[in-house]
This record gives sequence, structure tokens and C-alpha cells, in this order.
Amino acid sequence: MSRSKEMDLTVGDPFRSLLKFAIPVILGNLFQLCYTLADSVIVGKTLGENSLAAVGATSIIIYFVFCFINGFTGGFGICLGQRFGARDEAGMRKSIAVSTLLSVGFTVILTLICCLGAHRILELMQIPADISGEAYDYMFVVLLGTGATVFYNMISNMLRALGDSRTPLYFLVFSSVLNIFLDFLFILPFHMGVAGAAWATILSQFLSALLSLMVGWKNFEILHLHREDFRGLRASMILHLKTGFPMGFQMSVMCIGQLAMQTVVNSLGTAAVAGYTAASKADQLSVLVNNAMMTAISNYVAQNFGAGRWDRIRQGVRASLIQTETFNLLMCAGILVLRHPIVRLFLSVPSEEIYHYSDMYLTIVAPFYVILGLLAVYRTSIQSMQNGSAPFAACMIELVMRIAATVGLSGILGYTAVCIASPMAWFGACALLIPCYYRMMRKWKVKSV
Repeated sequence: MSRSKEMDLTVGDPFRSLLKFAIPVILGNLFQLCYTLADSVIVGKTLGENSLAAVGATSIIIYFVFCFINGFTGGFGICLGQRFGARDEAGMRKSIAVSTLLSVGFTVILTLICCLGAHRILELMQIPADISGEAYDYMFVVLLGTGATVFYNMISNMLRALGDSRTPLYFLVFSSVLNIFLDFLFILPFHMGVAGAAWATILSQFLSALLSLMVGWKNFEILHLHREDFRGLRASMILHLKTGFPMGFQMSVMCIGQLAMQTVVNSLGTAAVAGYTAASKADQLSVLVNNAMMTAISNYVAQNFGAGRWDRIRQGVRASLIQTETFNLLMCAGILVLRHPIVRLFLSVPSEEIYHYSDMYLTIVAPFYVILGLLAVYRTSIQSMQNGSAPFAACMIELVMRIAATVGLSGILGYTAVCIASPMAWFGACALLIPCYYRMMRKWKVKSV
């Protein structure tokens, strides 16, 4: 294996190593947010309020699919990281081969399900009639390009498992700029409407994945697979599925609950959808930063778990908590101060009603980002130590509490129920995961005596 780009997380200062690994991932996630953010800004500014609402009304479905893909392929990255920490080159090659095969099969199945069920999804979400046509156009095209998303996440998670968090960032910066250019090109001169924004997104992401693969192929000899690497994969395939599917479910649980939230918002009319869309785009900033910290601690714990370095796992989790919560406090303050400019970023002349819905959501949710940070760090650390049952149970708690708050309380509290659903879900999941992590650490301490 070429070691010029690898970062061995089993040695060195945990705080510095995590931060060095996490910063490129955070920047990469922020640029990935630019894909959909640019779509929303350009659509809102050039096509108007209804088109923005159309993109926003289906964004949770798209986000759900993307989150599942990120978690699914992220599980593969954990398996590869554990083999890297154990210095098992044969195991690493099998992990890469299995990840490739499963990603191809998953892409075919997911694309067929999403595209064939697109009309039914819109019906279930109660999309307002005046925006349903544009909503279908945008969602169908993005879901048709699911393969580009799987391709990018697969190769980027492989590179990160090998310690390279910079290569995916470099090409995300380039493709984000390309996405903005294509948005304007497809929407204005080509008059493709919201579908043009969707095509710009998937084409840009595909290019990012392709370029990342080319550089990874050049820098890491371990990615050069041979025929024998695809033999005897049964045990490895089972392990990858057992790790990838629960992580995909965990990453998408929030979206399943938000789907119920979006359905309630859709029933309140176009102004509510537009205001909630602007607020949720700002809210995604916190989610993506926390996801980046999850990626960093996931690879850190996976490598040290493979190397049997439990002492470094404890140190890394502590360092990750400090870093994650610092970012969350800064984002909370920034979002609350800039909540009106955020809305104006999407709409030239927002109405007072739109401001009302956006302000209410951000004011309630942003102060609880610190709870989301605890959830992100502890859940991922436990998962990376091959304990899938506790994170899965926490996800079920999160799902039930989010849906119960939205559906059960919306008749009484209305839009407020949508705003309190996520904080309630985060509290419920943390109540299970935090004690679980410290029980695991105590068991390790007893065994080591």
C-alpha cells in the first residue's frame, strides 16, 4: 500500500489527529450541502416561490435516500478501517471488493424502487396541487441519478478509511462550483426549470466521484483489485451487510421522522412549506457538520478497535466531544443571528408569514444542537466497536419520538409540534446511548486488569 496519503489514527495525539482528519470532511460536507443549497437559492431567485416550495417539499425524500446511502457505505468504511488498523492487507482487499459489489447491486435496486414509486410518494406526502408537477420533475431526476451518489460515497468512504480525507474535499469544491454553473446554464438559457437544477446536481456529483476514484487509484495500490480478491467473500459480505444496513437505517431514521414533519408542513400551505424549507436548509448545516465529526470518530475508533487500542478510543471520544460541541455552539449562535438573511438567501421578497415559520423553527431547534452532538459522537463510537444493537435501539427510540411528537401533537400544537420533534428525539436516543458507552468502557477496564 502507498502510505503517502494515509493517516494512521492509531498513533499521535488524538485531539490533533481527529481535528486534522475532521476539517476536510466538514468542508467536504459543506460543499456537498452546496449542491442542494445552490439548487434552492437559484430556483427561488430565478423561478419564484412556488418552484422553491416544489424543491423543498421533496427535499426530505431526497435527503432520506442520501442519508441511507451515506450510512450504508459508511458501514463499509468501518469494516475497511478495522482491517487497516489490524494491518490485514488481504482483509482490506476483500473489504474493497465486497463494498464494490454491494454498492452496484444496491444502486440498481434503490433506483428502481425510487423511480417507480415517485408518483405514489408525492401522493402520500400530500404535496399541494400547485407545485406537484415541479416537485415530481425535480425528485424523479435526482433519484434517477442515485448511482452517482452511491459511487461518490463509496469511494470517499474508502479513502477516508485509509486516512485520506482531503481528496474527496478537493473534487467536491470543484464540482460544487460546476454545479452552480450548470444550475444557471440549465435553468436560464436551456429553460429546463427545476429539472435542470436536478440534472446539474447529479452530473456534478458523478464527476466528483470519478475524479476521486482516479486519484485514489493512483495513490493507493490497495485499490488495484485482482480476480482472487473476489473469491471467498461470503463471510466478508455478511459482515459488511450487518454493519452497513444498520448504519444506513440509523442515518435515515431522522429523515423518516422528518418525512412525517414535512407532511404536516405541506398541509399548512405553500407559505409554510417555503418558510420551513429555508429553515431546514440552515438546519442541515448543523446536521452535516455533526455527520462530519461522526465520520472522523468512526474512522478513528474503527482503526483503534482493529488495533486493540481501547485507551486511545477513550481519549478520542473525549476529544471528539469537545470539538463537536464547540462547532455546535458556534453554529447555534450564527444561525440565530442570521435567520432573516438566511430566508432572503432563498427568496427576494419573503412575506411576513414565511419569516414566521422560518424563525419559529430555528429559534426552537438551534439551542439543542449540543444534544445532537452528544448523539452523533456516542452512537458512532459504539457502532464502530461492533455493537450494532444499542445504536439500532436508539434509532427506533428516535424514530418513535419524532413521529409521536409530530403526528400526536400536531392537532394540539400545530406547527410547534414540528419544531419540538427533533429535540425530543435526540434526548430519547442519548438517554440510551450514553450509559451504554460507559458500560462498554467499564467492561474493557475490568478485562484489562
